[in-house]
Amino acid sequence: MNRWRMLMWRLAVVVVGAIFLLSAPFSAQAAKPELMGRFELLKDEPSTHQPGKVKVIEFADFYCPHCHQFEEMGLPLLQKEFGNKLEVTMVGFPVFQNKLPTPFDMYEQAKIMGKGAEMKKVLFRTIHQDKMTGILDRTIRELLIKEVGLDPKVFEEGMASGRPAKAFDDGRRWGDRIKVKYTPTLLLDGNIKLENENMKTENIITVIRSILNADGKK
Repeated sequence: MNRWRMLMWRLAVVVVGAIFLLSAPFSAQAAKPELMGRFELLKDEPSTHQPGKVKVIEFADFYCPHCHQFEEMGLPLLQKEFGNKLEVTMVGFPVFQNKLPTPFDMYEQAKIMGKGAEMKKVLFRTIHQDKMTGILDRTIRELLIKEVGLDPKVFEEGMASGRPAKAFDDGRRWGDRIKVKYTPTLLLDGNIKLENENMKTENIITVIRSILNADGKK
């Protein structure tokens, strides 16, 4: 009886070992290359990664001085480093209370008309460098709209349609869902979140470079 149990035990060990060996190559293929740098992986959010490109969503507040600094210094460094391998889009996420939503709506309308990046730069400059607070003033607003190369009449009709306000609300809900607490916060490829201390430029570059390098290891 003892001999029979010993034989069965040895057979079980052999079978388990064979299953492990057969499954090992598939596990190795399924494993993703480990990314470098400091970040939070959002397990409930799907990846939007496309080989050779990193999609960057920047959650930012037009009234935030840190967001303005990132616009003036951080973002240009990233664009210089990665060029067309980087696709950056800002999502308005207000963290300063009791501020007018107009800049966010203007940015969304400019995005609809194909001039989002240009309007973003102009709005940050107007608020933080020119120190203008009267963006609701039609005269100032018309000057800004013309500066980015858009038709003021068409622009104002778009603003009145409610589409920019809805896009702004959708962006805020997105930020709330992924628990954005600080601005600027970056979301890379849909589920790699960088915020607060992880927003140092060298860390952002490390994470983005490792994402792109991982494409060559798959």
